[in-house]
Amino acid sequence: MPTFVSHRIARFVDDRFNQLWGGRHLLHGSPPPPDALMLSSNDYLRLTQNPAWLATQTAGHEANQQLLMSPVFHDEHSPTRQLETRLAHYAQTPDGILCQSGWAANTGMLQAIANENTPVYLDQLAHMSLWYGARAAGAPVVVFRHNDAEHLSGQLARHGPGIITVDAIYSTNGSLCQLPHIADACAQSGCVLVVDESHSLGVFGHKGAGLVSELGLHGQVHFITASLAKAFAWRAGFIGCPKGFKDYFMMASYPTCFSSVLLDLDLACIGQALSLIECADDQRRRLGQATLAVRQALKDAKVPVSPGSQQIVALEGGSEARTMALRDALEQRGVFGSVFCAPATAVRHALVRLSLHSELDEQQVQRLIEGCISASRNL
Repeated sequence: MPTFVSHRIARFVDDRFNQLWGGRHLLHGSPPPPDALMLSSNDYLRLTQNPAWLATQTAGHEANQQLLMSPVFHDEHSPTRQLETRLAHYAQTPDGILCQSGWAANTGMLQAIANENTPVYLDQLAHMSLWYGARAAGAPVVVFRHNDAEHLSGQLARHGPGIITVDAIYSTNGSLCQLPHIADACAQSGCVLVVDESHSLGVFGHKGAGLVSELGLHGQVHFITASLAKAFAWRAGFIGCPKGFKDYFMMASYPTCFSSVLLDLDLACIGQALSLIECADDQRRRLGQATLAVRQALKDAKVPVSPGSQQIVALEGGSEARTMALRDALEQRGVFGSVFCAPATAVRHALVRLSLHSELDEQQVQRLIEGCISASRNL
């Protein structure tokens, strides 16, 4: 291996894995026992445990009418197009596009609408796919402080109209976007507004249609994007877009144009997930109750939790060594989450992320609360 590659690998192994982590992987803890609270999955409504969803997945494997090609070749009568129309109606957007993943949706979206003359304004906690999409477009990246519309307005005054990109629910700390204020700043400056609804679509708003729908801001939001590997429990991405955008996007978005179309199994499982999500008011209510109970209890106990209000609860570790100790302490108490560190977070701002779900009962919620409090106090 040439040294310009081998040196980079060796630096990770020697400096980070061996020295900083002590030869243990920060992201891989101990094997969970059978009764562990598994809170690392984004399956917020627990669709993967639903018998109807499981039956659809099994039946989908029997499909054999499959054309493996780029989606650019699919016309208005394809099954993909029919599902896109259904998803757009659900999300209350004029049209919709299915992509291979949420990453492909975000990177392809920005690569298609930005260029070297278009500033892309990014909330500092925006998902990495949005940052990467801006860079793929060669666009100037302008950062504004998290959820700070006033700071955004100042940046807009300095750099001019462009594309504002935010998450509806931020994936690292579960904070809810201050979208009305962001949308106002966008409208006043003549910008395009892109909202990533990955962690809100399915769990927030009427029938889970997302934050933009709940706030009635479709007139001010130009595009929504979403990973369907969260509440929809499947592998795909979605873009809610204006009429007439799809044909252009198919040719201009390289992640879509040069990837293969979703399979019949994908379409079947996404369609079944949508049917279940539209009727999941009870699950959304239970998820909200569990989220409120956990957040309030941890706040009262002064456990260091990143500011937020939604189902993603981030326990602050700080350094990677301290976060590993926090992870170990949680796992010893039967609580298994996901460690987030650089590049997913800023350096020395690592955390353990707990993704709550709708099927946590009262005993499990209490066990989770007690485990977090005990682990935090015994570091």
